[in-house]
Amino acid sequence: MNVAAFAINGRYLTQDMTGVQRYATNVVAAIDRLLIAKSSVLFAPACAADARLSQLRVEKSGRLTSHLWEQIELPYLSRDHRLLNLCNTAPAAKSDQIVCIHDANVFAAPQSYNRSFRLLYQHLQPALVRRSTRITTVSHAAARQLARHLPVALHDIAVLPNGHEHALQWDPSQATIAPILSAPGGRRRPYVLALGSRAIHKNLSLLIDIAPHLDEAGLDLVIAGGGDSIFTSYGLLDRPNVRMAGRISDDDLAYLLDHALCLAFPSLTEGFGLPIVEAMARKCPVVASNCASMPEVCGKAALLASPFEPKEWVDLICGLKGSQQLRQDLIGQGLEQVRQFSWEQTAARYLELLVDPKADVPSHRAAGVGRPRIAVVFATRGRPQIVAASVRHFLATQTLRPDSLIVSCVDIADAGDLVDHPDVTVITGPAGLAAQRNTALGHVAAGTEIVAFFDDDFVADSQWLASALQIFRDESQVVGFTGRVLADGIKGPGIAFADAVRVVESGRPQQVWAEPFSPYGCNMAFRFAAIGDTRFDERLVLYGWLEDRDFAAALAKRGGRLVKSAMAYGVHMGVKTGRVSGRRLGYSQVINPLYMMGKGTMSLPKVVDHIFRNTASNFGRAAWPEPFIDRMGRAKGNLLAIADALRGRLEPERAAAIAPQRIADKTTNAREPA
Repeated sequence: MNVAAFAINGRYLTQDMTGVQRYATNVVAAIDRLLIAKSSVLFAPACAADARLSQLRVEKSGRLTSHLWEQIELPYLSRDHRLLNLCNTAPAAKSDQIVCIHDANVFAAPQSYNRSFRLLYQHLQPALVRRSTRITTVSHAAARQLARHLPVALHDIAVLPNGHEHALQWDPSQATIAPILSAPGGRRRPYVLALGSRAIHKNLSLLIDIAPHLDEAGLDLVIAGGGDSIFTSYGLLDRPNVRMAGRISDDDLAYLLDHALCLAFPSLTEGFGLPIVEAMARKCPVVASNCASMPEVCGKAALLASPFEPKEWVDLICGLKGSQQLRQDLIGQGLEQVRQFSWEQTAARYLELLVDPKADVPSHRAAGVGRPRIAVVFATRGRPQIVAASVRHFLATQTLRPDSLIVSCVDIADAGDLVDHPDVTVITGPAGLAAQRNTALGHVAAGTEIVAFFDDDFVADSQWLASALQIFRDESQVVGFTGRVLADGIKGPGIAFADAVRVVESGRPQQVWAEPFSPYGCNMAFRFAAIGDTRFDERLVLYGWLEDRDFAAALAKRGGRLVKSAMAYGVHMGVKTGRVSGRRLGYSQVINPLYMMGKGTMSLPKVVDHIFRNTASNFGRAAWPEPFIDRMGRAKGNLLAIADALRGRLEPERAAAIAPQRIADKTTNAREPA
């Protein structure tokens, strides 16, 4: 292929061989094979290893190394060329360049990286995205992740995946340590192979945890890999059936793959997951996580399990051990799957981009993520017509239908004619939004992946559940999610159902991402496995003021992420029926934040902000209140709460005992801003 002269960033030739460097090595080698002219050049530091190229000219020069060479000397060396960068970074001073960013893990899983690496990438990559001619990545899941965390539109990212052919060139007959690792002391048992560093997001601790169960099944575990220098790593427990191989040669890796029962790949997040296609290419079955890029790379040619459910891994691995037919089926499907991933195809696409960076280059097809189990909960009281309209619209329009839809009531009459709906389960229990949601959690089936909560007066876009699922699957460490509210009737007299539907139908998804962002209770979803025994705090009585933030913060304290995405959206009608006293609401506006601060689910700055905004609004507008808000009642409730707080009485449930001055302004299930 004859193209205009270009340059390649050869800094990868100075680095250890990990997945990113293997990508660069194989893409550059394939580009070299496709070229018919020697007009292009690979620039590398003077200390770089031999690139072994025939068409590309290699120039090693410069006095600097590492990032300094890349940022200072490379822009000068490549000044007359369009520059191709294949390893996450590039010179920030150059604009005419293409940059492959393999993932956004420094944003999605920052705890996995040491501080200096994290800070560098978190500042450098946004600058590169803004200045570069084109951004590429290695999977559709990685592209979505980049669009969430970096200033680049999803449609502007070219997906150019890894290939598999290099794994076929490895020679297991040249292995030196693998035969000993696979049969220590002459003892030969079937073994499961795992590859990766000890970075937290590689999740190797899951395999260590299930090692005793594998031992009982007559299986060993061999873990190979290195490259820990950039990561925040952790120690792994010693197990009698676990062998740590460390960094090994490609020939040794070939031997281990050829003789393994399977490759276990439990990563929490991956840009691609190169070991998966390497294993498939060498006829090694794969058991992988069902999140991030793994489903699209595996397709139907692997067994998928939740990276948070150890038992699923034990069951799948033991099932594979007991079924030779299953193993042969996976081998055949794997060989077919890897045909999608070719270094030569990827190199040809890069050459197209080097000619025209705006070109629309094709990529592999993204496999589906499998049928999830999703539960949806609507809590309601005293508004049967409202909840019936919202639920029926939800069921009629969602492109991804839930496995169960639960309407949680105090009295069966609260559900209206939904009692007879075949797709709705109506349950009853104690009053109060927190209590009603807890009752619903007790009815969510085991194995559910996501549980979504909606107010009874929320109208959701048809893609709400599908958008939420995509994010939970792409971002495995997200535990709480909320969508964008296009219009919120709680800020005014309320929005009629028909008007809400029209607003939703005119809405459009946006690639807008906010993190951390505490879920807004009228539309929020949680990873069910992350909930465990956590429940909504029933001391936050009545309408559950701030119960959504309290619940989400309890999950986030365990390390989970809370996000908001404008890909999911809807309208909160803010219906004003089913009101409660303004005095009770005003009391909760002060006491609840203080109570949550004592629990550790709200920080002092946020407590101060909440109390100040609400009390200032109530007292400032008490003389000229909105017709739909009882400002005077709220102000009186604020004063009662302040008095109790000064006496050290932080009892949010006391709001239920405050005598209402008059029926006022708060819907049972709504959230009220200042």
